[in-house]
Amino acid sequence: MCGCLLLCLPLPACSRAPVSVIVAAEPARVSAQPSPERKVVRIAGLVQALESQSIRVPQVSGTGGRMTLTRLAPNGSKASKGDIVAEFDRIAILDEERDTKAKVDDLSHQWEEKKAQVNSDAAKRVAQLREAEADLEKAQLQLRKGPVLSEIDRLKNESKAENARLRLASLKKSDEIRRRAEAAAVKTLELKRQRQQVSLERIQSNLERLQIRAPLDGMVVLENTWRNGSMGPAQAGDQMWPGMPILRIFNPSRMVVVASVDEPDIAWLWKSPNARLYLDAYPGTVFETKLDSANPVATAGMDSPVRSFMATFRIEQQSPLLLPDLSAALEIGSGASAEKARP
Repeated sequence: MCGCLLLCLPLPACSRAPVSVIVAAEPARVSAQPSPERKVVRIAGLVQALESQSIRVPQVSGTGGRMTLTRLAPNGSKASKGDIVAEFDRIAILDEERDTKAKVDDLSHQWEEKKAQVNSDAAKRVAQLREAEADLEKAQLQLRKGPVLSEIDRLKNESKAENARLRLASLKKSDEIRRRAEAAAVKTLELKRQRQQVSLERIQSNLERLQIRAPLDGMVVLENTWRNGSMGPAQAGDQMWPGMPILRIFNPSRMVVVASVDEPDIAWLWKSPNARLYLDAYPGTVFETKLDSANPVATAGMDSPVRSFMATFRIEQQSPLLLPDLSAALEIGSGASAEKARP
């Protein structure tokens, strides 16, 4: 018992200086702002011409066979609006045009001759009608002398008056029928002439179609077609079917890039509308582009959960290297300090 008390009581001889225990304070949390982060989005696209038009073998009315190409603008050449860039053989149609013109001229002469004959016959019938009217008036005048004439003379005058009346009625009736018949004959010739004129206009339209003119100012690019068992650009002398592609004309001063942007990257696209363009065919070549438009509706494939937007970027520079259908890559960069994306 005493041993326990001694252990519990502090001994004066053994007293030490109090030991100070220092407890380290918890470090203060500093909310550091993250450094501006830069995100680069790389998307694939295709170079396209904003103004472009494809030209095919024309469909010539009246003929359904192949046509022979006689003239074609060189690949890569420049063409102005209205210049002939392709031409097909026109000899057969020129012969047809000459024959049709001859038919039109012949029918025109027949029509004019028929009209002159009709007018002449109508004038003769008018003279006969006037003569018959004069005979009728003379016969009626002779009938007024009936009381002073003998019975035989009176009967003769009545017979003459009746004959004059019947002749006048017959001439009037025949004149009406002949007028209708002559009008029908003139109308028939006129319709024949008009039909040949329509055929002539169709042939002349075919001739114009066989000469294909450039619809706009631009550069000529020959299309690949199936010829001689292989694919290649058309050449003079080839037999081509209507509807086959020949060439394409585009304006090289207005080129764009059409690309598909995934839905998660569309916000960065609005933050940084400027992008760099790299052509796969020309490594190391860089062009500056700017967002021109974007489809507001996202689309997706049947088996793909990722939706995408179609965007068009306008190329700021002009270069002979920029040709349609070139595969390209767009590099879009954006910082966190950029303005808030559009909704």
